[in-house]
Amino acid sequence: MAAYYNEIDPYAAQWLRNLIDAGHIAPGVVDERSIEDVRPSDLLGFTQCHFFAGIGVWSLALRRAGWPDDLPVWTGSCPCQPFSAAGAGGGFEDSRHLWPTFAWLIRQRKPPVVLGEQVASKAVEPWVDLVHADLEAMDYAFGAIAFPSAGVGAPHIRDRLFWVGHANDARPQGHPGDGGSAGRGRSSGPAATASLSVRLANPAGIEHERGDGEQGHEDGWPGPGPWLARSGEDSGPGPVNGLWSASDWLLCRDAKWRPVESGTFPLADGVAGRVGRLRAYGNAINAEAATQFIAAYLESI
Repeated sequence: MAAYYNEIDPYAAQWLRNLIDAGHIAPGVVDERSIEDVRPSDLLGFTQCHFFAGIGVWSLALRRAGWPDDLPVWTGSCPCQPFSAAGAGGGFEDSRHLWPTFAWLIRQRKPPVVLGEQVASKAVEPWVDLVHADLEAMDYAFGAIAFPSAGVGAPHIRDRLFWVGHANDARPQGHPGDGGSAGRGRSSGPAATASLSVRLANPAGIEHERGDGEQGHEDGWPGPGPWLARSGEDSGPGPVNGLWSASDWLLCRDAKWRPVESGTFPLADGVAGRVGRLRAYGNAINAEAATQFIAAYLESI
């Protein structure tokens, strides 16, 4: 059955349609209305419902974790601005605090599993307490964990809190956790916090002094190996880097080199569509982090 994607940003909504057409995420329909305008009856007939859908990363992560498109699940990364350090600090009084609306829809339709994500900070703890209390009142078992993107190999921290609500009275037939092979192919991600500093910006901004015989980057960057060797750490990317083992490196205005996901150089100044890409990426969660969280959930049931 079709998936339902709710996304109010027209640019991201069109990106969702493009991804659906290309087969990258579960087939379905995109609704650009505010979640506040969605009625429970609008969701009848949909197997998966993705709220605050962004560019569909929850759907992608579900697939990567072995969750079939035809098994029920809801996802929703509620707006972080009310509780983010970068926001205005409005908290529960912020009009973008949309958990009550999301919770009402969950209460009306009672999906068997709800997955979500939020910023991880002291300021968000009351929000997590509210989500926890509301879901338990609806007879869901609740679990949440905060971990950095570095824990799945990314060269940056980006702490995020992932949470799950599991309905105590419902378990979908054929669910990946029922003992089948689906969802069992991936283990939970490594807690790669050891030697984390070697995958972040050089904190001292030290420029590498290349010695005789060392091979440098064509733009003058010596590469990660020599810098890591100078810092007394490993001489290159290792298995904990995962998808980031082939990172590109950018020289930033503060004279520090920083690793970025391979292939992001097209976002440089002067390339058509870079602002649009960045805008859409800002609506996305870390796909690998979500994948590993889903895989860990599947291992627990």
